[in-house]
Amino acid sequence: MTIRNWVKFFLNALLIGGIVTAVMGLIIRWEFFSPYLENGDVWQFIIALLWMVFLGFTMSVVAQMGFFAYLTVHQFGVNLFKTLTLWNWVQLLIITVVLFDLIFFRFRLTSDDTGRTLLYLTLLASLIIVSVLTAYLKAKWTKKHTLVSALFFMIVITTLEWLPALMVSSGNIDEWVTILLFPLLAVNSYQILLLPKYNKQSDEDVEKLEQRKKALKASKAK
Repeated sequence: MTIRNWVKFFLNALLIGGIVTAVMGLIIRWEFFSPYLENGDVWQFIIALLWMVFLGFTMSVVAQMGFFAYLTVHQFGVNLFKTLTLWNWVQLLIITVVLFDLIFFRFRLTSDDTGRTLLYLTLLASLIIVSVLTAYLKAKWTKKHTLVSALFFMIVITTLEWLPALMVSSGNIDEWVTILLFPLLAVNSYQILLLPKYNKQSDEDVEKLEQRKKALKASKAK
């Protein structure tokens, strides 16, 4: 990927993370934002909203780091297990383990709190549905064998990026766990679906540059 296209890729992912986090923050923490508007304190409202946007930028950077780390892990996995088919089976096993860990250890669900249980099951459903849809589109737009890898990235890598929030045990943790999941899902979906477009554009840009160089050499030779 050329530098120019990488910058576009990075900035778009950054923007997605900021917007999604700000929107989710307004929806989930409206009781925090609404007093500013009720009291006519617009500047405080804007500052609080900008803080949410900055948090979204941070989550976007985390997601991008996770994405490029996954590209390395994926290539390592293919080389280690020799065939893509075997690597896909390993990825499916890891997906199963990660989902099991989320449900029985990370979510810390209890029968005493039905509301919290419903919230975390909804978050789990969101993670799975978005991941499956993204993996389906990835396989449809590229090659069928990318389905499992895309599913692995969306579930396993997103969960790893989400893990620090899940490990916090104090404060309004349920709100922040909810808010931080969706920018990760949005940015990761964007990255895995749109990367081929930027790679293709980079190849075209390089080809055009080579053609200009050849034309320049030809004109000098004359």
